[in-house]
Amino acid sequence: MGQMEAKGYRKKPVYECVKRLFDLVFSLVAVVALSPTLLVVSLAVIAEDGFPVLYRASRVGRWGKPITVLKFRSMRRSADDLEAMLTPEELEEYRINFKLEKDPRITRVGDFLRKTSLDELPQLFNIIAGSLSLVGPRPVLQEETELYGEDRALLLSCKPGLTGLWQARGRSNVTYKDGARQALELKYVRERSALLDLKILFWTVGAVLRMDGAR
Repeated sequence: MGQMEAKGYRKKPVYECVKRLFDLVFSLVAVVALSPTLLVVSLAVIAEDGFPVLYRASRVGRWGKPITVLKFRSMRRSADDLEAMLTPEELEEYRINFKLEKDPRITRVGDFLRKTSLDELPQLFNIIAGSLSLVGPRPVLQEETELYGEDRALLLSCKPGLTGLWQARGRSNVTYKDGARQALELKYVRERSALLDLKILFWTVGAVLRMDGAR
């Protein structure tokens, strides 16, 4: 997928250069500052459900490039066996929204990590490596990109983010079903700017502290 295929895509070279520098500096400082937290969380995951500590999720990155997103493992080791772990009703819900309101696969430690968003801290390493940004559309599965229809290429024209407009303004309370999530993600891609990124980071802190839509 190339840039010319994304209808409505606008190049912003200065903004993207500054954004990459900010991503890199912020993430390096955060990893050092949060290293004790990273260690404690790792030990908690191991204590409840053993290894591995990290879950490596296959997602779609910028311009459709496959990427691997890191998270602290919040589900049981057999969680990928959907047929065995979920009821037919839960499977149907998952196929619509790609997540569950009450997911039986989540561990006790994982539930806490999700509610506090601590499970996503390893994505700081993704940001340092360059596959993610601090702010952008949420990294999604291939099947999820199809829900954007003719705007799929526009969604993928932007590097995915650790947080974004959807994360800060609803998270699990805003779903694909009525198109609200798609609208928020595409709004960010079209209107992205340094000021909007700063607003989203500020909103995200508030959303995490309130645990808004956290699952």
